[in-house]
Amino acid sequence: MEKLKAAQLFRNDLIPISGKLVERYNQCLKILGLTETALTSFSIDGLGWSPEIAEEKKEIHYLNNGESNPNAIIITPLQKGKPVYMPFHTFDREMMQLIFKTHGDIIADITRDCAICVDFDQYIDAFYEPLDVLKYKDISISFKLINNLDKVQKQQFQLIDTFKQGHNFIDENLHQRLLDSAKTYGDLRHRNLELQELYFSTDSFYTKAFGGVYVLRDFITPIVVFEDEKWHKEAIKDTSHDVLIYHISQPELLDKLRDHLIIEYDLDEVVKTARYDRIKKFMFSQFLKNTQHSIKDILDDKVLFKGYLNKLPIEERKKVMSVELYLEKMEVSNQYKLADIVDVKLFEALQQPHSSLNAKHQDLIWKLLVNISSLDVLFLYWYDKEQFYNNYKEWDDSLKDWVIATIRNNI
Repeated sequence: MEKLKAAQLFRNDLIPISGKLVERYNQCLKILGLTETALTSFSIDGLGWSPEIAEEKKEIHYLNNGESNPNAIIITPLQKGKPVYMPFHTFDREMMQLIFKTHGDIIADITRDCAICVDFDQYIDAFYEPLDVLKYKDISISFKLINNLDKVQKQQFQLIDTFKQGHNFIDENLHQRLLDSAKTYGDLRHRNLELQELYFSTDSFYTKAFGGVYVLRDFITPIVVFEDEKWHKEAIKDTSHDVLIYHISQPELLDKLRDHLIIEYDLDEVVKTARYDRIKKFMFSQFLKNTQHSIKDILDDKVLFKGYLNKLPIEERKKVMSVELYLEKMEVSNQYKLADIVDVKLFEALQQPHSSLNAKHQDLIWKLLVNISSLDVLFLYWYDKEQFYNNYKEWDDSLKDWVIATIRNNI
């Protein structure tokens, strides 16, 4: 990962945490019913998730109390606008944006000397069956301060009200209680510490529950797509829900998504794009073995590209160039079938969200498409960084250089 870090493509926007903030973070973990960290310094993202603590606990989603009960921790206003690097749902980022948009000024005030535990209540105590994910709808977002500072503020107001009544101003015991509170918590009279509960409504989304599930419910018929084969087999036994159920590897899935105007393709147009060039080159790289030149040079140099392409076995060469071969044949005659010429994996990679979808739905469908086919390394990086990082570890060093340059040239 060192090359990615040097190129600022690996979790480069984390916030360093140390000193007093570590203590506050641990207090939040305790309130959430989680074990404290032994680390004296670490970093966090916009959700309050830390890669170092995840490694320490050997649990990626350590902020969750089970798959149906996610949480967040806010200990600094610097979390506003920061990436959520390991979201459990595709809407986690949107919920954090809502929190800071609504309560940004109050959060800045509170986190001067306090931290905030965030509970995302989906009104689901626990999951029991895979189609329980259909229960996701309205989510309430509530807040708890680690030292109950909001309640202490109310107590201070009550003490002050008592102080002002009758002859209570001469009550030494009352004086002492006011002084003790002020010394411990400061003068809270002019602090804004009240975080009102928020509400968030979901539509279509992805969740990592049950091994990863896409819920597409804003289209002709609700469609549920499972990444885990075990849970897919369990889900299809359920006859009580009027939904279409697929495993992500089923070829019929793409056909159904096209029928429902969720995805589309246009080979004549896509071959003219940088995206097609990128996908074709990455596919080509998978066939290169024991080369005399670096893979990056082969992919970037037209002469080397052609030279190595012609050294491939004919079947592999046809796979790489299958789209262009198909389009050339179609210019002569329309008797050819796409499935007989175009490589299946390459064809899958050239699907795109339907142009009629709004931006949020397009992002979700792009994520689904890069999970079906990961040949587009740029879109894989944009829409599923976790999978990108896993794939990256297996690549040749020279291919890593080409991938990094490709991403850097497009951001």
